[in-house]
Amino acid sequence: MTSNWFIGVATTTDSSDLDPNAIVEETAKKMSAFSRYWQSINWDNILSSLISKGISLAISLVILLIIKKVGTTLIEKGFKKYHNNPAYSTNRIETLQKLTHNTFIYLLYFILAYTLLTIVGVPVSSLIAGAGIAGIAIGLGAQGFINDLLTGFFIILERQMDVGDYVQIENYEGTVLAVGLRTTQIKGPDGTVHFIPNRQILIVSNKSRSDMRALIQIHLKPSADIEKVSQIIQTTNQELLPNYPEITTSPVLLGLSDLGNGQVVFKVMMYTLNGAQFKVQADFLAAYMQALTEAGIDIPQPFLPTA
Repeated sequence: MTSNWFIGVATTTDSSDLDPNAIVEETAKKMSAFSRYWQSINWDNILSSLISKGISLAISLVILLIIKKVGTTLIEKGFKKYHNNPAYSTNRIETLQKLTHNTFIYLLYFILAYTLLTIVGVPVSSLIAGAGIAGIAIGLGAQGFINDLLTGFFIILERQMDVGDYVQIENYEGTVLAVGLRTTQIKGPDGTVHFIPNRQILIVSNKSRSDMRALIQIHLKPSADIEKVSQIIQTTNQELLPNYPEITTSPVLLGLSDLGNGQVVFKVMMYTLNGAQFKVQADFLAAYMQALTEAGIDIPQPFLPTA
């Protein structure tokens, strides 16, 4: 009897769980709730809001693109008249032009972000207030960034270097590509571009602010006729000087220097415009060597020119 009672209960329970009518009623209730929720949504307002915000975003982007184009053109035209004025340094003008352009672009990015957030409905004022509170904590970890800005400002203000200058900063040497408020870009002789944080710039060795020395050393034997060597070099200088307007001071014959171990060099020094010293040194050295060789002056081998 007990067994039958258990079987009866089990059978009754299974038939209730699998009752198709109950399943249909439960599903109908769920579908009805979802249907009511779906119907309660005001799709007209949502579609209207999306279209309105989309149009506002498109108009804002077009306006900002126009402002960017006009602003960039005005900046270029504004600095163009200074490029054509010999009273202003070209490198200085290029540095200020790049700085002005970058500042203008950053300002546009800020305006664009603010506009997008406002159109979407993000409470920008609340975010700014929250950012002010969090800024204290963030500022403690942003001291390096602030140092970059301050150092960059004084580098530009004091004209320590301009775009196009050949400088040496610590172990980096090359041509300045850009001087920004955060980093300075230097292109090395091998083409490598170095991005140096301004806070790491302690000493700037600018090699573009004055004339540069071209020092030529000619290795000779101690038995060489120094008087004859001097005459040949002077004659060669007179022939070459008219072709090198970049030479700012006439060549000076420094005479012999003893290198020890029976080696001597005859030194000639001159000053050139910045950047021209390497070519002048190579050209004059080649001309000296050819003239001395043709005059029968014995040049020791191997010849090791140094600067």
